[in-house]
Amino acid sequence: MAIDESLEFKPVNIALLTISDSRSVAEDTSGDILAGRIEASGHRLSAREISKDDKNEIAAHLHRWIDDEQVDAVITTGGTGLTGRDVTPEALDRVKDKDIPGFGEYFRYISIESIGTSTIQSRACAVLARGTYIFALPGSNGAVKDGWDKILAYQLDSRHRPCNFVDIMPRLRER
Repeated sequence: MAIDESLEFKPVNIALLTISDSRSVAEDTSGDILAGRIEASGHRLSAREISKDDKNEIAAHLHRWIDDEQVDAVITTGGTGLTGRDVTPEALDRVKDKDIPGFGEYFRYISIESIGTSTIQSRACAVLARGTYIFALPGSNGAVKDGWDKILAYQLDSRHRPCNFVDIMPRLRER
């Protein structure tokens, strides 16, 4: 993966939503990891909240941020598994315009290195909603590190070549 240092870095405004019935902000280690990596990369953490594992509550957070011009992308952590309370992908279905299938496919591919065949239990995914990127990562510390370090750090860097998510942001709302 190539970063072209001769190009200008363009910071992205990122909102972070942790989805959990049991975690508080004080116990949100995966959220802390992501927040630290977002800011260390030169991006702006525009909001950070926790939501219960509830489709309506998750979708309400997402709708608010999708309509906020100060949010370019949302990263969620948690709720992507197979249990009855894991409803993050279903909440994304309520707000999305387009799926970004390669994100989940690549996430599972890189996760094989860490967790082997258990990666098939992940429903990590990404969508585009009214010009805002939404990336749904599993809630484990390892998963958020993999998702940020091996995918998002590059795709949210305007200097990444041959292409990245930032370069096409101005055209996401075209009709």
